Amino acid sequence: MKRLNHLFLLALAALSLQGCLVGKYMCNYVLVDMPDGQNIERTRHKADSLLPGSTAWYDGLHEKGILKDTVITGYNDNPIHAAYVPAADPAHAQGTAIVVHGFGDNHFVFLYLVRMYRDDFNYNVLFPDLQYHGYSGGNATSMGWYDRYDVEKWIEVAHGIFKDDFMVVHGVSMGAATTMMLSGDPQPDYVKAYVEDCGYSSVWDQLAFNLKDSFHLPPFPVLTSASIVCKNKYGWSFKEASSVNQLAKCDRPMLFIHGDADDFVEFSHLQKNYDAKTQGYKEMWVAPGAVHANSFQSYPEEYKAHVRNFLAKVKKM
Repeated sequence: MKRLNHLFLLALAALSLQGCLVGKYMCNYVLVDMPDGQNIERTRHKADSLLPGSTAWYDGLHEKGILKDTVITGYNDNPIHAAYVPAADPAHAQGTAIVVHGFGDNHFVFLYLVRMYRDDFNYNVLFPDLQYHGYSGGNATSMGWYDRYDVEKWIEVAHGIFKDDFMVVHGVSMGAATTMMLSGDPQPDYVKAYVEDCGYSSVWDQLAFNLKDSFHLPPFPVLTSASIVCKNKYGWSFKEASSVNQLAKCDRPMLFIHGDADDFVEFSHLQKNYDAKTQGYKEMWVAPGAVHANSFQSYPEEYKAHVRNFLAKVKKM
């Protein structure tokens, strides 16, 4: 019996060590070895594939000095970059939008939203690179959790530039999670609304699905170990980084968007997020047949109409 106990303890120790090593590998795989969000040329091409002519539009305004860049210090003293552009008709600007990109992308990719807000809605727009993406510094992504602190800084910067009393934060995928995560923090009065497009309910939920879908593995012990490694190395855990927990504290209007054919951030996250917001006004729009982060491309006019109408309602509140 004593021998069996020793063998059991040795097996448990080996399993724990293996889980720790695999967890360390997964933490690095997810947060560091991600798609090359700092590859500007790749993402410029992606921006044009999502809405033709986007980079020419960007370059033209940049060359004229209308679209500008700025760099500030981020939450952990890393330099962070954003671009900003005034409304098409600045004298009659309808407000300011902060557009937040997704995982492995950068400020170029969602130019279709920047163009929507500026050219269609006549909003000023600021669109940042999250840390470890684009022109911003950092040594790993925080999948929205710490990024929310940077976006909160950008909110203040944008207000200082444009002096608006109406601001909306609009994020897609990881940017949507960032938006939901910051919505639970105290915000200035001029932040009036949020739009989240296909964001995950928590980092844990998202990685658990990816682990099962890609590797056919359960959360324990790999994800558990990876979360512990993340907490020790970066200061946050996968369960702590929760959109739903933050949404429970959000009392400002939010529009939730998700494609029902999304097989990356499961469609079920939409209802979980929507239900978590129990205070204040909210709307939901499901884009039929749209895959991940593709609702605008599937239904551009409907997308614009839903966002425009939502913002119009908020302005009347």
